[in-house]
Amino acid sequence: MKTIIIVIAFSLFTTILRASTMDHIAESYVRLVLAVGQHDGDYVDAFYGPPEWRAAVEKEKKPLSIIAAEAKTAIADLEAMDESSLHGEMLKLRHQYLSRQLSALGSRVEMLQGKKFTFDEESQVLYDAVAPTYSESHFKAIVKKLEALLPGEGTFQVRHEKFRSRFIIPPEKLDAVFKAAIEECRRRTKLHIPLPANESFTVEYVKNKAWSGYNWYKGNNTSLIQVNTDLPIYIDRAIDLAAHEGYPGHHVYNVLLEGHLMKKLGWVEFSVYPLFSPQSLIAEGSANYGVQVVLPDEDRAQFEQNVLFPLAGLDGRERKKYYEVFELVKDLSYAGNEAARGYLDGTMSKEAAQQWLVDYALMSPERAQQRIKFFEKYRSYVINYNLGQDLVEAYIEARATTPEKRWEEFEKLLSSPRLPSELVK
Repeated sequence: MKTIIIVIAFSLFTTILRASTMDHIAESYVRLVLAVGQHDGDYVDAFYGPPEWRAAVEKEKKPLSIIAAEAKTAIADLEAMDESSLHGEMLKLRHQYLSRQLSALGSRVEMLQGKKFTFDEESQVLYDAVAPTYSESHFKAIVKKLEALLPGEGTFQVRHEKFRSRFIIPPEKLDAVFKAAIEECRRRTKLHIPLPANESFTVEYVKNKAWSGYNWYKGNNTSLIQVNTDLPIYIDRAIDLAAHEGYPGHHVYNVLLEGHLMKKLGWVEFSVYPLFSPQSLIAEGSANYGVQVVLPDEDRAQFEQNVLFPLAGLDGRERKKYYEVFELVKDLSYAGNEAARGYLDGTMSKEAAQQWLVDYALMSPERAQQRIKFFEKYRSYVINYNLGQDLVEAYIEARATTPEKRWEEFEKLLSSPRLPSELVK
């Protein structure tokens, strides 16, 4: 009996020791992320850890060379741990998560020091994934199918833009439409995912941004959701933005990470969110996939027809055709990746990349210009939206046999430190 007790006690001691070692590495990771943020203003997307950590980092202003060296040391400390001795899936996922996030941090530091990666190399080292490559003929074939839906004079791109213009939300009605969409997504999400009583968000309308919408998570279950009004906002974007930025997208993702991993388990690495990291593919992919989870096609059709179209003052009788076109246009989503890959790798000029977006992503020239600015600022981050959605969808659909099971698997993914490469296993 004494032998059994000793074995159990030793096992418990070693488990606690490994956890404390990872806690130490996790704190180092957080401080390193904040240190990179001193050199890269876009790097730290959210931080709600101890304020004194940020103050100490700001005071120290650690050079990039020191950050790189300390990141390598932290990775080596993780590698020195016997991963097979980590008991429980979550502890193993934590170990892998910290290692991969630190590796991505090191790669971002290399970029800040001047190292050049190709588009695909960059996406691999930062986001743990590489998007597939498609030829021009692939997109031409999809555009040809679309042309039959919108016959008429002029180029298809012009006809498409003219057709879509009938579905622009009037600026004076945007707030009412967007808030209605958010409340419906929130109501539906709360039927399946328990959320803290104090969770909340604030909506702001902004201009002069490279993105269409953004969630700034503030910690303690609160978010600031910003909507860019530089360009016209179409009716389909109401639910897309409400679900992606809010429920069950970024807002819910961050609330669950904070509640389940930081507060409940004490994993401090989830008090910070480095934008250029594998975490972003999970965040963007789940936010995009969450649109169809919270409002499947028939439910979305009814809600838009009965609520959003009237609120926007739009003719709901044309909704069916609008979404016939919309569904085919979604098949062009990877066209943006090709434009980014070509432009950032130097095989496309800025003008050629912009024209590609007009021809194959069916963007207006103004929207294509805005997207080029996104490429310039965020680079290979673009893969996180479409490839991220495809990976998350395949992962969850392989495990979900019913709508309720889909919600269950969705919540589990949002509450765990799973990596993009883990989604394809």
